[in-house]
Amino acid sequence: MEIFPLVVNVLLSVGGTVVAGRLIPALSPLFIKKLSGIDMSKRTKERLPEALGVVSAAVYLIVMFIFIPVPFAKYLTVRDSSRGFPFHEYVEYLAALLSICCAVLLGLSDDVLDLRWRHKLLLPTVASLPLLMVYLVTFDLTVIIVPAPLRSIFGYSINVGWLYYIYMGMLAVFCTNAINIYAGINGIEVGQSIIIAASVIVFNVIELNGAYPDAHVFTLYFLLPFLGVSLALFCHNRYPARVFVGDTFCYFAGMTFAVVAILGHFSKTMLLFFIPQVFNFLYSVPQLFHFIPCPRHRLPRYNEETDLLEQSFSRFKPTDLSVLGKAMLYILTLLRLVTYRKIHDKDGEFIECSNLTIINLAIKMFGATHEKTLTRNLLLLQSACSVAALLIRYPLAKLLYEV
Repeated sequence: MEIFPLVVNVLLSVGGTVVAGRLIPALSPLFIKKLSGIDMSKRTKERLPEALGVVSAAVYLIVMFIFIPVPFAKYLTVRDSSRGFPFHEYVEYLAALLSICCAVLLGLSDDVLDLRWRHKLLLPTVASLPLLMVYLVTFDLTVIIVPAPLRSIFGYSINVGWLYYIYMGMLAVFCTNAINIYAGINGIEVGQSIIIAASVIVFNVIELNGAYPDAHVFTLYFLLPFLGVSLALFCHNRYPARVFVGDTFCYFAGMTFAVVAILGHFSKTMLLFFIPQVFNFLYSVPQLFHFIPCPRHRLPRYNEETDLLEQSFSRFKPTDLSVLGKAMLYILTLLRLVTYRKIHDKDGEFIECSNLTIINLAIKMFGATHEKTLTRNLLLLQSACSVAALLIRYPLAKLLYEV
């Protein structure tokens, strides 16, 4: 492992942090003229610039473009035919940047055009194709190791073939949307991304002495600048927010994680660092797939009198529920994961159930909460889950694998 490229990457990451930190407030007036929104969780109802995540993403891409020659400098400065240029690594790098660029374009399009959910599922799939093609050409490892207790049945390993590529494509779709649906309060989108990035960096530093050090160095090249520009954005998006990050940042962050997970060959481990996001997705499935009616926005309800966030509700008629929807609502009510109530008024009978997000669930469990406190608690949960992920990946994994 060469130290020089990592040192340069760290220096460029610091520079990117400083530049992004200055550009965000400088460009905010321009964004507020063209793309802005009202912070619904404040008494002032102040209008803030939206989609400032595109500034962080642009600085990140510039840093990564400048960094392109650095890992390959020894091949560019010495014309030695015996030292073949590592084209496979170069192609991986460029394909990763291409997928991230596509995700940024998707996010900005969503901020401007307000895309439908079917588009949000389709476009990340297309954006991940360069990654999957490069993985096929350069690595093409589709073997999974069977846990020790099951090897008497399935053997030591199973080659799942093309199913693994479907899994990686779905991982890209999940990562780009998981952060997007776990949003709605100041600092939560960037905060969770920072914690995930820092956790994955720790994991990759530990793995530098493992079987694939080059893959983990590759991951550090991408995540250190990402962590820097995200910290710069968080300074302006934390409570009380002066800018909104927009869907642009959510897709940018999600695709960056998908890129390093796929090309860094730890796609299964990456999901361990997404424990809250996985839970939030599974919890949201009844509304996301419209088994239970889903409103356009599922933000917590702001109480101006108390300055606290309360649960938000979806209101619908009993006839709007399918048989499967009724079963899901019954199970969620039985498990006390949803607040459910029936209302009678002049228009007839209605059902109200709390929106199915981890943010609403936290409010249900602990009561009305101030936005700053709620964000802090959820980020502490994310941190605790990252520690749990590392414990699962190392001490507990020894029970199932030879690690």
